[in-house]
Amino acid sequence: MNRTDREVGTSEITGLEALYFALIDSKVEMVTGVAGFPVTAVMEYFEKNLGSDIPTLWMTNEKVALEAALGASVSGKRSLVLTKHVGMNVLSDPLVTAVTHTIGAGVVIVAGDDPGVRASQNEQDSRWYGEVAEVAVFDPSGPDAAYGSLVRAFELSERTKTPVIVRITDRLEKATGPVTRSDDIKAETEATFDRSIWKLTMRGKHQHFHINVQPLLVDEAESSSLNRSVRSGRSSKTDKVGIISSGYPSLLVDELLSERQLEVSHLSLNVVSPLPVRKLRDFISDHEKVLVIEESEAFIESHISICENVLGKMSGHLPYGRIEKEQIGFAIENIDKDKVTEYTFIETIEERGSRSLCEDCLFLPVYRMLHDLDIFIAGDMGCSIRSAPAPLEAVDVGFALGAAISTAIGFDKKSVAVIGDFGLSHSGIIGLINAVENERDVLVLVLDNRTAAMTGGQSTPDLTDAVKALCDDVTVFEFNDPEIAGSRIKELESLVRNKLAVKGVSVIYVRAECVLYK
Repeated sequence: MNRTDREVGTSEITGLEALYFALIDSKVEMVTGVAGFPVTAVMEYFEKNLGSDIPTLWMTNEKVALEAALGASVSGKRSLVLTKHVGMNVLSDPLVTAVTHTIGAGVVIVAGDDPGVRASQNEQDSRWYGEVAEVAVFDPSGPDAAYGSLVRAFELSERTKTPVIVRITDRLEKATGPVTRSDDIKAETEATFDRSIWKLTMRGKHQHFHINVQPLLVDEAESSSLNRSVRSGRSSKTDKVGIISSGYPSLLVDELLSERQLEVSHLSLNVVSPLPVRKLRDFISDHEKVLVIEESEAFIESHISICENVLGKMSGHLPYGRIEKEQIGFAIENIDKDKVTEYTFIETIEERGSRSLCEDCLFLPVYRMLHDLDIFIAGDMGCSIRSAPAPLEAVDVGFALGAAISTAIGFDKKSVAVIGDFGLSHSGIIGLINAVENERDVLVLVLDNRTAAMTGGQSTPDLTDAVKALCDDVTVFEFNDPEIAGSRIKELESLVRNKLAVKGVSVIYVRAECVLYK
Protein backbone atom coordinates (compact mmCIF):
# COMPACT_ATOMS: atom_id res chain seq x y z
CA MET A 1 0.00 0.00 0.00
CA ASN A 2 2.83 2.34 -0.87
CA ARG A 3 1.05 5.09 -2.78
CA THR A 4 3.32 7.72 -4.26
CA ASP A 5 0.92 9.58 -6.56
CA ARG A 6 0.30 13.22 -5.74
CA GLU A 7 -3.39 13.06 -6.61
CA VAL A 8 -4.31 11.84 -3.16
CA GLY A 9 -7.20 14.29 -2.95
CA THR A 10 -9.17 12.14 -5.38
CA SER A 11 -9.14 9.00 -3.19
CA GLU A 12 -9.89 7.96 0.36
CA ILE A 13 -6.82 7.30 2.50
CA THR A 14 -6.36 6.58 6.19
CA GLY A 15 -5.06 8.91 8.84
CA LEU A 16 -1.96 6.73 9.09
CA GLU A 17 -1.29 7.14 5.36
CA ALA A 18 -1.90 10.87 5.66
CA LEU A 19 0.81 11.10 8.32
CA TYR A 20 3.16 9.19 6.04
CA PHE A 21 2.55 11.54 3.09
CA ALA A 22 3.03 14.56 5.36
CA LEU A 23 6.35 13.12 6.52
CA ILE A 24 7.49 12.58 2.92
CA ASP A 25 6.30 15.99 1.71
CA SER A 26 7.92 17.73 4.69
CA LYS A 27 11.27 16.12 3.77
CA VAL A 28 11.83 14.58 7.18
CA GLU A 29 15.29 13.00 7.40
CA MET A 30 15.07 10.96 10.62
CA VAL A 31 12.33 9.09 12.48
CA THR A 32 12.82 7.78 16.01
CA GLY A 33 10.28 5.95 18.09
CA VAL A 34 9.50 3.64 20.99
CA ALA A 35 7.07 0.77 20.53
CA GLY A 36 3.67 1.13 22.16
CA PHE A 37 -0.02 1.32 21.27
CA PRO A 38 -1.14 3.16 19.18
CA VAL A 39 2.12 4.36 17.56
CA THR A 40 3.64 0.95 16.86
CA ALA A 41 1.51 0.64 13.71
CA VAL A 42 2.66 4.08 12.56
CA MET A 43 6.33 3.27 13.06
CA GLU A 44 5.98 -0.08 11.31
CA TYR A 45 4.23 1.55 8.35
CA PHE A 46 6.94 4.21 8.09
CA GLU A 47 9.69 1.61 8.38
CA LYS A 48 8.14 -0.57 5.68
CA ASN A 49 7.53 2.22 3.16
CA LEU A 50 10.52 4.46 3.79
CA GLY A 51 13.00 1.63 3.32
CA SER A 52 16.60 2.74 3.73
CA ASP A 53 16.02 6.24 2.38
CA ILE A 54 15.17 7.73 5.78
CA PRO A 55 16.51 6.23 9.04
CA THR A 56 13.68 4.82 11.19
CA LEU A 57 15.21 4.02 14.53
CA TRP A 58 13.50 1.95 17.22
CA MET A 59 14.76 3.28 20.55
CA THR A 60 14.59 1.65 23.98
CA ASN A 61 13.50 4.85 25.70
CA GLU A 62 11.52 7.99 24.74
CA LYS A 63 14.01 10.40 26.27
CA VAL A 64 16.71 8.94 24.04
CA ALA A 65 14.37 9.09 21.04
CA LEU A 66 13.78 12.83 21.48
CA GLU A 67 17.43 13.56 22.25
CA ALA A 68 18.50 11.83 19.02
CA ALA A 69 15.92 13.90 17.13
CA LEU A 70 17.28 17.07 18.72
CA GLY A 71 20.75 16.08 17.56
CA ALA A 72 19.44 15.70 14.01
CA SER A 73 17.72 19.07 14.33
CA VAL A 74 20.96 20.79 15.34
CA SER A 75 22.53 19.28 12.21
CA GLY A 76 19.83 20.87 10.06
CA LYS A 77 17.72 17.73 9.55
CA ARG A 78 13.99 17.59 10.19
CA SER A 79 13.13 14.77 12.59
CA LEU A 80 10.00 13.09 13.91
CA VAL A 81 9.53 11.26 17.23
CA LEU A 82 6.84 8.63 17.76
CA THR A 83 5.72 7.85 21.29
CA LYS A 84 2.62 6.66 23.11
CA HIS A 85 1.12 9.03 25.64
CA VAL A 86 2.95 7.67 28.70
CA GLY A 87 6.22 8.07 26.81
CA MET A 88 5.61 11.82 26.95
CA ASN A 89 6.38 11.59 30.67
CA VAL A 90 9.78 10.08 29.91
CA LEU A 91 10.80 12.61 27.23
CA SER A 92 9.45 15.64 29.09
CA ASP A 93 12.87 16.53 30.55
CA PRO A 94 14.61 17.38 27.24
CA LEU A 95 11.31 18.62 25.78
CA VAL A 96 10.79 21.37 28.34
CA THR A 97 14.41 22.54 28.14
CA ALA A 98 14.51 22.43 24.32
CA VAL A 99 11.85 25.16 24.20
CA THR A 100 14.10 27.84 25.70
CA HIS A 101 17.36 26.24 24.54
CA THR A 102 16.06 26.49 20.93
CA ILE A 103 16.59 23.97 18.13
CA GLY A 104 17.61 23.93 14.47
CA ALA A 105 15.49 22.12 11.89
CA GLY A 106 11.96 21.12 12.77
CA VAL A 107 11.25 18.55 15.49
CA VAL A 108 7.75 17.11 15.80
CA ILE A 109 6.60 14.64 18.44
CA VAL A 110 3.67 12.47 17.39
CA ALA A 111 2.03 11.43 20.67
CA GLY A 112 -0.37 8.49 20.50
CA ASP A 113 -3.11 8.75 23.13
CA ASP A 114 -5.26 5.83 24.23
CA PRO A 115 -8.80 7.01 25.09
CA GLY A 116 -10.57 4.02 26.57
CA VAL A 117 -7.26 2.56 27.83
CA ARG A 118 -7.21 -0.36 25.42
CA ALA A 119 -3.50 -1.08 25.85
CA SER A 120 -1.98 1.26 28.41
CA GLN A 121 -1.53 1.77 32.14
CA ASN A 122 -3.47 5.03 32.21
CA GLU A 123 -5.64 7.35 30.12
CA GLN A 124 -3.58 10.53 30.31
CA ASP A 125 -4.08 13.32 27.79
CA SER A 126 -0.99 14.52 25.89
CA ARG A 127 -2.54 17.93 25.22
CA TRP A 128 -1.56 19.00 28.75
CA TYR A 129 2.09 18.89 27.71
CA GLY A 130 1.40 21.93 25.58
CA GLU A 131 0.97 23.87 28.81
CA VAL A 132 3.73 22.12 30.75
CA ALA A 133 6.35 22.68 28.03
CA GLU A 134 4.75 25.80 26.47
CA VAL A 135 4.74 24.25 23.01
CA ALA A 136 2.19 24.13 20.22
CA VAL A 137 -0.11 21.09 20.15
CA PHE A 138 -2.14 19.97 17.13
CA ASP A 139 -5.09 17.61 17.67
CA PRO A 140 -6.20 16.63 14.16
CA SER A 141 -9.75 15.44 13.52
CA GLY A 142 -9.27 13.30 10.41
CA PRO A 143 -6.87 12.34 7.62
CA ASP A 144 -6.81 15.74 5.87
CA ALA A 145 -6.31 17.54 9.19
CA ALA A 146 -3.61 14.99 10.15
CA TYR A 147 -1.75 15.76 6.94
CA GLY A 148 -2.14 19.52 7.35
CA SER A 149 -1.26 19.43 11.04
CA LEU A 150 1.98 17.52 10.58
CA VAL A 151 3.08 19.64 7.64
CA ARG A 152 2.31 22.85 9.53
CA ALA A 153 3.92 21.50 12.71
CA PHE A 154 7.31 21.28 11.00
CA GLU A 155 6.97 24.78 9.59
CA LEU A 156 5.96 26.18 12.96
CA SER A 157 8.75 24.29 14.75
CA GLU A 158 11.33 25.96 12.55
CA ARG A 159 9.70 29.36 12.78
CA THR A 160 9.64 29.28 16.59
CA LYS A 161 12.75 27.11 17.12
CA THR A 162 10.75 24.84 19.42
CA PRO A 163 9.49 21.25 19.22
CA VAL A 164 5.81 20.80 18.35
CA ILE A 165 3.41 18.03 19.40
CA VAL A 166 0.84 16.34 17.15
CA ARG A 167 -1.60 14.21 19.12
CA ILE A 168 -3.17 11.15 17.47
CA THR A 169 -5.35 8.20 18.50
CA ASP A 170 -5.94 4.75 17.05
CA ARG A 171 -9.28 5.81 15.55
CA LEU A 172 -7.64 8.75 13.79
CA GLU A 173 -5.09 6.35 12.28
CA LYS A 174 -7.92 4.21 10.87
CA ALA A 175 -10.26 7.02 9.81
CA THR A 176 -10.55 7.52 6.05
CA GLY A 177 -11.10 10.60 3.94
CA PRO A 178 -9.77 12.62 1.00
CA VAL A 179 -6.45 14.38 1.54
CA THR A 180 -5.05 17.24 -0.48
CA ARG A 181 -1.25 17.21 -0.56
CA SER A 182 0.80 20.35 -0.89
CA ASP A 183 3.47 21.07 -3.48
CA ASP A 184 4.57 24.23 -1.68
CA ILE A 185 5.89 23.21 1.73
CA LYS A 186 8.31 25.78 3.07
CA ALA A 187 11.41 25.11 5.14
CA GLU A 188 13.33 27.80 6.95
CA THR A 189 16.44 28.72 4.97
CA GLU A 190 18.58 28.76 8.14
CA ALA A 191 17.21 25.64 9.78
CA THR A 192 20.28 25.02 11.90
CA PHE A 193 21.02 25.73 15.52
CA ASP A 194 22.02 29.33 16.28
CA ARG A 195 24.68 29.41 19.00
CA SER A 196 23.98 33.06 19.76
CA ILE A 197 21.35 31.88 22.25
CA TRP A 198 24.26 31.22 24.62
CA LYS A 199 24.72 34.98 24.98
CA LEU A 200 21.63 34.86 27.19
CA THR A 201 21.38 33.68 30.77
CA MET A 202 18.97 30.85 31.58
CA ARG A 203 16.53 33.49 32.77
CA GLY A 204 17.18 35.49 29.63
CA LYS A 205 16.31 32.48 27.47
CA HIS A 206 12.95 32.25 29.18
CA GLN A 207 12.40 35.97 28.73
CA HIS A 208 13.32 35.64 25.05
CA PHE A 209 10.73 32.89 24.69
CA HIS A 210 7.90 34.89 26.24
CA ILE A 211 8.75 38.14 24.45
CA ASN A 212 9.63 36.82 20.98
CA VAL A 213 8.36 33.25 20.57
CA GLN A 214 5.13 32.86 22.52
CA PRO A 215 3.36 35.59 20.51
CA LEU A 216 4.06 33.56 17.36
CA LEU A 217 2.38 30.52 18.94
CA VAL A 218 -0.63 32.58 20.02
CA ASP A 219 -0.96 34.03 16.52
CA GLU A 220 -0.83 30.51 15.06
CA ALA A 221 -3.68 29.38 17.28
CA GLU A 222 -5.88 32.38 16.49
CA SER A 223 -5.26 32.48 12.74
CA SER A 224 -4.82 28.82 11.78
CA SER A 225 -7.10 27.63 8.99
CA LEU A 226 -7.02 24.22 10.69
CA ASN A 227 -9.39 25.61 13.32
CA ARG A 228 -12.71 25.34 11.48
CA SER A 229 -15.94 27.08 12.43
CA VAL A 230 -19.29 26.18 10.83
CA ARG A 231 -22.21 28.38 11.84
CA SER A 232 -25.77 27.09 11.94
CA GLY A 233 -27.03 29.60 9.39
CA ARG A 234 -29.80 30.89 11.60
CA SER A 235 -30.54 34.57 11.46
CA SER A 236 -30.83 35.13 15.23
CA LYS A 237 -27.96 36.93 16.93
CA THR A 238 -27.54 34.20 19.56
CA ASP A 239 -27.97 30.50 18.72
CA LYS A 240 -29.19 28.22 21.45
CA VAL A 241 -26.53 25.51 21.09
CA GLY A 242 -22.94 25.53 19.90
CA ILE A 243 -20.41 22.70 19.94
CA ILE A 244 -16.65 23.01 20.46
CA SER A 245 -14.62 19.90 19.69
CA SER A 246 -11.09 18.74 19.03
CA GLY A 247 -9.46 15.63 17.60
CA TYR A 248 -11.32 12.58 16.33
CA PRO A 249 -14.59 13.49 18.14
CA SER A 250 -14.93 16.35 15.63
CA LEU A 251 -15.63 13.72 12.95
CA LEU A 252 -18.27 12.13 15.16
CA VAL A 253 -19.92 15.51 15.70
CA ASP A 254 -20.09 16.17 11.95
CA GLU A 255 -21.56 12.72 11.33
CA LEU A 256 -24.19 13.08 14.05
CA LEU A 257 -25.28 16.56 12.98
CA SER A 258 -25.62 15.33 9.40
CA GLU A 259 -27.52 12.17 10.34
CA ARG A 260 -29.97 14.03 12.58
CA GLN A 261 -30.12 17.09 10.29
CA LEU A 262 -29.39 19.41 13.21
CA GLU A 263 -28.52 23.05 12.63
CA VAL A 264 -25.90 23.49 15.33
CA SER A 265 -22.83 25.68 15.10
CA HIS A 266 -19.60 23.71 15.37
CA LEU A 267 -16.11 25.03 16.19
CA SER A 268 -13.60 22.26 15.50
CA LEU A 269 -10.15 22.96 16.95
CA ASN A 270 -7.12 21.25 15.43
CA VAL A 271 -4.71 23.63 17.18
CA VAL A 272 -5.34 23.30 20.91
CA SER A 273 -2.21 24.76 22.48
CA PRO A 274 -2.12 27.63 22.88
CA LEU A 275 -5.91 27.75 22.87
CA PRO A 276 -7.38 30.38 20.51
CA VAL A 277 -8.81 32.50 23.34
CA ARG A 278 -10.38 35.21 21.17
CA LYS A 279 -11.99 32.67 18.85
CA LEU A 280 -13.37 30.74 21.82
CA ARG A 281 -14.67 33.87 23.55
CA ASP A 282 -16.53 35.01 20.44
CA PHE A 283 -18.05 31.57 19.88
CA ILE A 284 -19.17 31.17 23.49
CA SER A 285 -20.75 34.61 23.60
CA ASP A 286 -22.82 33.81 20.50
CA HIS A 287 -24.56 30.79 22.07
CA GLU A 288 -26.85 30.19 25.03
CA LYS A 289 -25.31 26.76 25.65
CA VAL A 290 -21.91 25.45 24.54
CA LEU A 291 -21.08 21.75 24.60
CA VAL A 292 -17.40 20.76 24.61
CA ILE A 293 -16.65 17.35 23.07
CA GLU A 294 -13.12 15.99 23.47
CA GLU A 295 -11.03 12.94 24.49
CA SER A 296 -9.65 11.99 27.10
CA GLU A 297 -9.68 14.80 29.70
CA ALA A 298 -11.65 18.04 29.94
CA PHE A 299 -8.70 20.00 28.54
CA ILE A 300 -10.57 22.67 26.57
CA GLU A 301 -13.58 22.64 28.88
CA SER A 302 -11.50 23.28 32.00
CA HIS A 303 -10.09 26.45 30.44
CA ILE A 304 -13.51 27.91 29.65
CA SER A 305 -15.66 26.39 32.41
CA ILE A 306 -15.73 29.75 34.18
CA CYS A 307 -18.38 30.59 31.58
CA GLU A 308 -21.65 29.33 33.05
CA ASN A 309 -23.04 28.25 29.69
CA VAL A 310 -20.25 25.69 29.04
CA LEU A 311 -21.12 22.00 29.43
CA GLY A 312 -19.23 18.75 28.84
CA LYS A 313 -17.38 16.19 30.94
CA MET A 314 -17.24 18.37 34.05
CA SER A 315 -21.01 18.82 34.00
CA GLY A 316 -21.62 15.10 33.49
CA HIS A 317 -23.02 15.44 29.97
CA LEU A 318 -20.16 13.36 28.56
CA PRO A 319 -17.88 10.69 30.04
CA TYR A 320 -14.15 11.06 30.51
CA GLY A 321 -12.00 9.04 28.11
CA ARG A 322 -13.24 7.68 24.79
CA ILE A 323 -16.26 9.38 23.20
CA GLU A 324 -18.90 7.59 21.12
CA LYS A 325 -21.47 9.12 18.80
CA GLU A 326 -24.46 8.08 20.90
CA GLN A 327 -22.95 9.84 23.91
CA ILE A 328 -22.77 13.06 21.91
CA GLY A 329 -26.43 12.60 21.00
CA PHE A 330 -27.32 12.10 24.68
CA ALA A 331 -25.45 15.30 25.61
CA ILE A 332 -27.33 17.33 22.99
CA GLU A 333 -30.66 15.89 24.14
CA ASN A 334 -29.87 16.97 27.72
CA ILE A 335 -28.39 20.36 26.86
CA ASP A 336 -31.02 22.18 28.95
CA LYS A 337 -29.75 20.53 32.15
CA ASP A 338 -26.87 22.15 34.03
CA LYS A 339 -25.79 18.82 35.55
CA VAL A 340 -26.23 15.20 34.42
CA THR A 341 -25.49 12.02 36.41
CA GLU A 342 -25.56 9.52 33.54
CA TYR A 343 -21.92 8.43 33.67
CA THR A 344 -21.39 7.04 37.19
CA PHE A 345 -20.48 3.48 36.13
CA ILE A 346 -16.99 2.32 37.18
CA GLU A 347 -15.66 -0.52 35.06
CA THR A 348 -14.34 -3.68 36.72
CA ILE A 349 -12.28 -6.51 35.28
CA GLU A 350 -15.08 -8.96 36.12
CA GLU A 351 -17.58 -6.98 34.03
CA ARG A 352 -15.23 -6.15 31.16
CA GLY A 353 -13.48 -9.50 31.00
CA SER A 354 -9.90 -10.38 31.81
CA ARG A 355 -6.98 -9.68 29.48
CA SER A 356 -4.79 -12.48 30.73
CA LEU A 357 -1.44 -13.88 29.73
CA CYS A 358 -1.19 -16.31 26.82
CA GLU A 359 -2.50 -19.72 27.88
CA ASP A 360 0.75 -21.42 26.84
CA CYS A 361 3.11 -18.71 28.14
CA LEU A 362 6.21 -20.42 29.50
CA PHE A 363 6.38 -17.89 32.35
CA LEU A 364 2.98 -18.89 33.79
CA PRO A 365 4.53 -21.29 36.36
CA VAL A 366 6.80 -18.43 37.47
CA TYR A 367 3.83 -16.18 38.19
CA ARG A 368 2.08 -18.97 40.09
CA MET A 369 5.22 -19.43 42.15
CA LEU A 370 5.37 -15.69 42.92
CA HIS A 371 1.76 -15.80 44.14
CA ASP A 372 2.82 -18.20 46.90
CA LEU A 373 5.61 -15.95 48.24
CA ASP A 374 4.47 -14.01 51.31
CA ILE A 375 6.17 -10.73 50.27
CA PHE A 376 5.51 -7.69 48.11
CA ILE A 377 6.11 -8.29 44.40
CA ALA A 378 6.90 -5.22 42.29
CA GLY A 379 5.78 -5.72 38.72
CA ASP A 380 6.43 -3.77 35.55
CA MET A 381 4.46 -2.59 32.56
CA GLY A 382 4.26 -5.33 29.97
CA CYS A 383 3.15 -8.91 30.35
CA SER A 384 3.78 -9.06 34.09
CA ILE A 385 1.11 -6.45 34.85
CA ARG A 386 -1.48 -8.90 33.55
CA SER A 387 -0.58 -11.22 36.40
CA ALA A 388 -1.81 -8.72 39.00
CA PRO A 389 -5.59 -9.43 38.88
CA ALA A 390 -7.18 -12.77 39.68
CA PRO A 391 -6.67 -15.60 39.07
CA LEU A 392 -2.86 -15.25 39.19
CA GLU A 393 -2.59 -12.35 41.67
CA ALA A 394 1.18 -12.54 41.34
CA VAL A 395 2.49 -8.97 41.27
CA ASP A 396 1.18 -6.40 43.75
CA VAL A 397 2.15 -3.08 42.17
CA GLY A 398 3.20 -1.80 38.75
CA PHE A 399 3.68 1.95 38.35
CA ALA A 400 5.54 2.43 35.07
CA LEU A 401 7.67 0.75 32.42
CA GLY A 402 11.06 0.04 34.00
CA ALA A 403 9.90 0.88 37.55
CA ALA A 404 9.91 -2.57 39.18
CA ILE A 405 13.48 -2.51 40.55
CA SER A 406 13.27 1.09 41.78
CA THR A 407 9.97 0.31 43.51
CA ALA A 408 11.43 -2.74 45.25
CA ILE A 409 14.26 -0.58 46.59
CA GLY A 410 11.69 1.07 48.86
CA PHE A 411 10.16 -2.10 50.32
CA ASP A 412 10.82 -2.66 54.02
CA LYS A 413 12.44 -6.06 53.48
CA LYS A 414 14.03 -7.95 50.62
CA SER A 415 11.36 -8.58 48.04
CA VAL A 416 11.05 -9.39 44.35
CA ALA A 417 11.11 -7.05 41.36
CA VAL A 418 9.73 -8.73 38.22
CA ILE A 419 10.82 -6.99 35.04
CA GLY A 420 10.96 -7.92 31.36
CA ASP A 421 14.02 -7.51 29.18
CA PHE A 422 12.36 -4.58 27.38
CA GLY A 423 11.55 -2.83 30.68
CA LEU A 424 15.12 -3.39 31.84
CA SER A 425 16.58 -1.73 28.73
CA HIS A 426 13.96 1.05 28.76
CA SER A 427 14.84 2.41 32.21
CA GLY A 428 14.98 -0.50 34.66
CA ILE A 429 18.77 -0.70 34.40
CA ILE A 430 18.92 2.68 36.17
CA GLY A 431 16.99 1.21 39.10
CA LEU A 432 19.48 -1.67 39.24
CA ILE A 433 22.42 0.75 39.32
CA ASN A 434 20.84 2.57 42.25
CA ALA A 435 20.01 -0.65 44.09
CA VAL A 436 23.65 -1.77 43.87
CA GLU A 437 25.11 1.66 44.63
CA ASN A 438 22.91 2.08 47.72
CA GLU A 439 23.42 -1.53 48.87
CA ARG A 440 19.70 -2.29 48.99
CA ASP A 441 18.17 -5.71 49.49
CA VAL A 442 16.38 -6.59 46.24
CA LEU A 443 15.85 -9.76 44.23
CA VAL A 444 15.39 -9.00 40.54
CA LEU A 445 13.70 -11.52 38.28
CA VAL A 446 14.37 -10.63 34.65
CA LEU A 447 11.84 -12.49 32.52
CA ASP A 448 13.90 -12.59 29.35
CA ASN A 449 12.22 -13.61 26.10
CA ARG A 450 14.22 -11.17 23.92
CA THR A 451 10.93 -9.64 22.82
CA ALA A 452 8.79 -6.58 23.51
CA ALA A 453 5.75 -8.83 23.43
CA MET A 454 3.08 -6.30 24.41
CA THR A 455 4.02 -3.84 21.67
CA GLY A 456 4.41 -6.02 18.58
CA GLY A 457 7.34 -8.37 19.14
CA GLN A 458 10.22 -5.96 18.61
CA SER A 459 13.66 -7.31 19.52
CA THR A 460 15.37 -6.12 22.69
CA PRO A 461 19.04 -5.63 23.51
CA ASP A 462 20.84 -8.27 25.58
CA LEU A 463 22.06 -6.58 28.77
CA THR A 464 23.28 -9.73 30.50
CA ASP A 465 26.95 -8.72 30.42
CA ALA A 466 26.11 -5.21 31.65
CA VAL A 467 24.07 -6.65 34.52
CA LYS A 468 26.91 -9.01 35.46
CA ALA A 469 29.31 -6.08 35.47
CA LEU A 470 27.01 -4.22 37.87
CA CYS A 471 26.04 -7.04 40.19
CA ASP A 472 28.13 -9.88 41.63
CA ASP A 473 25.16 -12.19 42.24
CA VAL A 474 23.68 -13.05 38.83
CA THR A 475 22.14 -16.40 37.90
CA VAL A 476 20.88 -17.39 34.45
CA PHE A 477 18.01 -19.89 34.58
CA GLU A 478 16.87 -21.51 31.34
CA PHE A 479 13.13 -22.19 31.27
CA ASN A 480 12.52 -22.92 27.62
CA ASP A 481 11.40 -26.55 27.64
CA PRO A 482 7.69 -26.84 28.53
CA GLU A 483 8.16 -30.60 29.01
CA ILE A 484 10.26 -30.06 32.15
CA ALA A 485 8.77 -26.74 33.30
CA GLY A 486 6.93 -28.45 36.16
CA SER A 487 10.09 -29.88 37.68
CA ARG A 488 12.21 -26.81 36.97
CA ILE A 489 9.78 -24.46 38.72
CA LYS A 490 10.54 -26.18 42.04
CA GLU A 491 14.23 -25.65 41.38
CA LEU A 492 13.56 -21.97 40.59
CA GLU A 493 11.41 -21.54 43.69
CA SER A 494 14.19 -22.95 45.86
CA LEU A 495 16.68 -20.56 44.22
CA VAL A 496 14.36 -17.60 44.77
CA ARG A 497 13.84 -18.42 48.46
CA ASN A 498 17.58 -18.82 48.97
CA LYS A 499 18.31 -15.46 47.35
CA LEU A 500 15.63 -13.77 49.46
CA ALA A 501 17.39 -15.06 52.58
CA VAL A 502 20.68 -13.28 51.83
CA LYS A 503 21.36 -9.56 51.93
CA GLY A 504 22.17 -7.38 48.93
CA VAL A 505 21.13 -7.30 45.28
CA SER A 506 20.51 -10.60 43.53
CA VAL A 507 19.52 -11.04 39.87
CA ILE A 508 17.99 -14.14 38.30
CA TYR A 509 17.58 -14.17 34.53
CA VAL A 510 14.68 -16.50 33.68
CA ARG A 511 14.93 -17.22 29.97
CA ALA A 512 12.10 -18.59 27.88
CA GLU A 513 10.91 -18.11 24.32
CA CYS A 514 7.87 -15.92 23.69
CA VAL A 515 5.18 -18.26 22.33
CA LEU A 516 3.45 -15.37 20.57
CA TYR A 517 6.52 -14.22 18.61
CA LYS A 518 8.56 -17.40 18.05
